[in-house]
Formats: sequence, structure tokens, C-alpha cells
Amino acid sequence: MWPFSTLGWPNEESEDFKRYFPTDVLVTGYDIIYFWVARMIFTSLEFTDKMPFKHVLMHGLVRDSEGKKMSKSLGNGVDPLDIIERYGADAMRYMISTGSTPGQDVRFHWERVEQARNFANKIWNASRFALMNMEGVSYEDIDISGDLSTSDRWILHRFNETARDVTRLIDSYEFGETGRVLYNFIWDDLCDWYIEFAKLSFYGEDAAAKRKTQSVLAYVLDRTLRLIHPFMPYISEEIWQHLPHSGDTITLAEWPKYDPALEAPDAVQEMNLLIDIIRSVRNIRAEVNVPMSKKIELIVKPGSSELLDILSRNGHYVRRFCNTSDYEASLKVEAPDKAMTAIVTGAELYLPLAGLIDISQEIARLEKKSTI
Repeated sequence: MWPFSTLGWPNEESEDFKRYFPTDVLVTGYDIIYFWVARMIFTSLEFTDKMPFKHVLMHGLVRDSEGKKMSKSLGNGVDPLDIIERYGADAMRYMISTGSTPGQDVRFHWERVEQARNFANKIWNASRFALMNMEGVSYEDIDISGDLSTSDRWILHRFNETARDVTRLIDSYEFGETGRVLYNFIWDDLCDWYIEFAKLSFYGEDAAAKRKTQSVLAYVLDRTLRLIHPFMPYISEEIWQHLPHSGDTITLAEWPKYDPALEAPDAVQEMNLLIDIIRSVRNIRAEVNVPMSKKIELIVKPGSSELLDILSRNGHYVRRFCNTSDYEASLKVEAPDKAMTAIVTGAELYLPLAGLIDISQEIARLEKKSTI
């Protein structure tokens, strides 16, 4: 009788009863469909002539790491309070809510809780950096219109796609996929790439560019926290309260909606090229044990004049994140005789060996590798 007895029934004219009954969704384990859910339905039909809910979401059971049902007799149960004490309530909630697929049981692994805790730490540390660079910025100051950098337009585009996908997945109860989409956007796009690119504006001398990047980061972080809030309510609320915001609590903040005006496919193309180049150069450095602190020479041969224009306009990103002593992008460049090479979509990369590595040592390393 819970769905209606808590809403003022048998007074069916009560405001709560009229507003909330029938309820929308019942979330339950598959093991009590007959013992509990079926009885809720026929009890509700008997007393109200209505179904008590519109949808029933059946999830799997939480089992131990070997797939056995947790029980006192086996001693394989895990106390949620112990998890919260070690890793926090948000880490446990995120792991449980996004770690399952429809119709499948969830195997409990401490490693997965630790991964969720690390994800929460990533959000916290990225937010601390953002807040350190937003001193004096109010909610009214946020302006994402006008002339934006390539990375600013790219992160707005990627957030827009993420908001659309998260909304669609939550509406279809695909919480596992929701967690994957949020994780990839927050960890990779927002933290690993955009915040690093934003440092060029924050630490540069262009005041207008800095203000725009502050606005974009405040806008994206605010709305990203709203998307993660159902899964990590505590950390998202705490951070949101320190961001430039409107309203008393993130719980009542408007859910982000897809905005066609934020689409920027050209910025996506540019960023994809830049990210591919930076990754390739870093991989080459790692392969030949050249530290990121050592400056290198980089030559890029784009496949078209359009790509050359992209590399010319965004050369400061390449110089900064590849740490180059000399950077050249040209359609007519000739491949050096002795150079490390890489191919990315739309361009060829050349890193001359002179000054990069000891050639005799590299030959010895390759010869040793070929004999293994």
C-alpha cells in the first residue's frame, strides 16, 4: 500500500495524491517480482482502481566477486558503511548505479569502488583548478558568445553531445552506458585535454581570451556537475556551491538540454587533428625515452591547404604541448633523411633524430629488439 498510503489516501482529493499517484517508476530486484511487486499492483487496483506505477525497472542482484549471492551464512557480505568509510558514499553509489547492465547481476569488486573513488578525485581536483582561476567571476559574468578559441568551441560541442546522450540513456534506464559516457567526457575531454589547453589562456597575456575561457569552463563545469549529480550527489553539490551559480541547490537546477547553437563540427575536426599530433609526438618520445622536458624539432606535412590553415592557426597548441624548439608546417616539406615518423589522419609527422637521440644507441636498441 506504500505508493498511495503515504500520499494522504484514503483521502483521494489530497494534493499529494492527485499530483504523485500513480508514481512513474518502481525500481526493484528481479527476485521479488511475485512476492512484492505483484502484490503492490493488485492491492492498488483493489483500493484505487489504478496501477500504482507506470514502469517497473528490474535490476540484478549484487553478488560477491565469485558470483555467489551474499549471505550471512557464507560470510561473503559487504557492509555498505564500510565502503563509505573507506571510499565515500559517492564512489559506492556511482559504482553500483553505473556498473550494471539490464538483466545482469553485479559482481562486487573492491577495485571497481577504488576506480570510482579515483574518478571522484579527478572531478574534485579539476574543479579546484577551475575555481583557482575563476576568482572574481560571477554567474552574471558568464558569456559563451562571441569570439571563442578552437578548444573553447570544441568543449562546448562535446558537452552538448554528452548532455544529449546522457539524457537519452537515462530516459531509457541505460545507467551503465550513462556512466561510460560521463566518464569518457569528464576524464578525457574535460580534464585531460580542455583544462590543459585552458592553461594557455589563464597564464597568457590576452585578458579577453582569459575571460572567455573562464566563462566556458564555468558554464561547462556547472552543467557537467548537474549531469553527474544523480550518481554523485555529495561531491557535485559541494563543488557547485563554490562555482558561479544561480539557485540554492544543484538538486533544483535546470537539467541541461541539447542546444543546436553549440554545434561546432569544424572545431571538432581541428581538435581531433591537434590531439592526434600531440599524442603521436608523445608516443615517439616514450618509445625513444626522450623526456617531455626536452625540446624537440617537429615538422608536419598536412594533406591539404585546409589542414595547413588549421595547423597555422593553432600552432601555439602544438608548440606548447609537443614542447618544440622548432616547429614547421608546410605542404612542400621534404622528409628528413634521419627522422622518426608518424602518420595521423590528414598529416605526416617528422621528428629529426639530430639532437633528439643518440643515433648509435638507437641502432643498438633496435638491433637488440629485432633479435628477441
